[in-house]
Amino acid sequence: MPAWKAAASRRSHILHEIGLHFHTMTEQTTPPSPTPNERRSRQRVPVRVPVKVRYHGEEHGGLTRDLSSSGIFLYSETAMKPGSKLELVIMLPPDLGLGAGGWTLCQASVVRVEKSEGKRVGIAATLDRIAVLPEIS
Repeated sequence: MPAWKAAASRRSHILHEIGLHFHTMTEQTTPPSPTPNERRSRQRVPVRVPVKVRYHGEEHGGLTRDLSSSGIFLYSETAMKPGSKLELVIMLPPDLGLGAGGWTLCQASVVRVEKSEGKRVGIAATLDRIAVLPEIS
């Protein structure tokens, strides 16, 4: 088991022990009026942070372009297909409306894949589930 997955598993166990669990991202807020090409339910914030992506049982690195409480756009060198399920480990910044931020384990669904520079591809995904993980000392 990869080290990040083992740490996430330990943190998930701790969350379970203290009664915290994954929560589905279903905030009861009114989404902005959509433009004809805009499908996002939350405003994205430009944020460049590294992200670990687990896809088809393999770990891949990536870099975010932007984030919201319900979605992410990241760059990866691994091609993925729309509809694919991902696990992401990411350090969320505190200004996304998810509390203090911190290490987070997310389950995501790919909604769009774009060609990018070189070998990289751009991946837009919804964040289906998210858990802010406690720090382990």
